[in-house]
Amino acid sequence: MDNNTIRIINNSANPMPVYQTVQSAGMDLCAWLPNGDVVIAPGEWKLIPTGLHLALSEGLEAQVRPRSGLALKKGVTVLNAPGTIDADYRGDVGVILINHGKENFTVQSGDRIAQMVVAKYERVNWHQVDELDQTSRGDGGFGHTGL
Repeated sequence: MDNNTIRIINNSANPMPVYQTVQSAGMDLCAWLPNGDVVIAPGEWKLIPTGLHLALSEGLEAQVRPRSGLALKKGVTVLNAPGTIDADYRGDVGVILINHGKENFTVQSGDRIAQMVVAKYERVNWHQVDELDQTSRGDGGFGHTGL
């Protein structure tokens, strides 16, 4: 099996994640709520299951990211964005949604709640040193170039 084919179990009644357009980077994730709707009050967050279980190849991760329309229209986003699904995780792909809006937000089974991007990553080794090479930026941090 090649690196672009991922084994998946779909325990939900939702369709498999798909790219919505030819050049989409992410696939929509849908809520799987067999016990009924979930209400998220303003300022509250909840873990929403998807019913999906992945077997990613070594060197791949799945990133769970917010859906821009949900954030813009309802003030609802992914709390730990991007959430990382590691290649050795086999549990349910859950999405932690937070409601930054002013009204209760109701999640229903089948709602598109987040998007998932599969990406390659590199593992690194640390080499401890006493000093680092100099750059033009140096230790200039947040806002160092102005507003």
